[in-house]
Amino acid sequence: MNRLLAISVFTLGLSAFAQANPAQPAKPAFTPAELRATLVAMPKGDSVRGKRLNQALMCASCHGDTGVAPSRNWANLAKQTPAYTYKSLLDYQRGGRLENPRAKLMQAAVKGMSRQDMADVAAYYASQPLPERAARSNPHAEQLARHGDRKRLLTACASCHGAAGQGGNNATPALAGQNPAAFTRTMLDYREGHRATDAHQGMRQFAQRLTLQEINELAAYYAVLK
Repeated sequence: MNRLLAISVFTLGLSAFAQANPAQPAKPAFTPAELRATLVAMPKGDSVRGKRLNQALMCASCHGDTGVAPSRNWANLAKQTPAYTYKSLLDYQRGGRLENPRAKLMQAAVKGMSRQDMADVAAYYASQPLPERAARSNPHAEQLARHGDRKRLLTACASCHGAAGQGGNNATPALAGQNPAAFTRTMLDYREGHRATDAHQGMRQFAQRLTLQEINELAAYYAVLK
């Protein structure tokens, strides 16, 4: 009960911060050169300290004790690549992500974090295992994920995110085990122009060529990968 009360107070506090700070235009995404320099300068993460920060900073209230979100409203961060989590936290802190009310809450949550804090939390989440989920066959989603669709100039998801959805270079996120609702919401934010944090604009172009059904099918496909 005490934890539930603390979570409620924390969420209300973030909501009050978001309401007291009117929306501003999102800052431009990192350029490819800026992103490379940022990742080179990323501090070495301490997963033990990151575990403590996950509780102390109330990250666990939305993303779970081990990076598995307790509700469909938030992304799973377990097994996420450290570089992507680190970059995402920086995107929020610098005002690059303002695509929805959750982004405003995240902006408030990371306001006081140092880059070492971000690297430590990222290292902790990366060290956590994904939960077991029953696999479901979807040939069309697997085709898009592994091979893309040349007729529509759709590159394979695997070309950037890895054959098993494990993530790639330059802060390309892992997709395996992701909360389907969070996956779909992210793709729609890219497709509708609400999110523009992809340094090469690849996700915006890719998402615009997918149907909503295909986005949902890909969300279900990646949710059960490990």
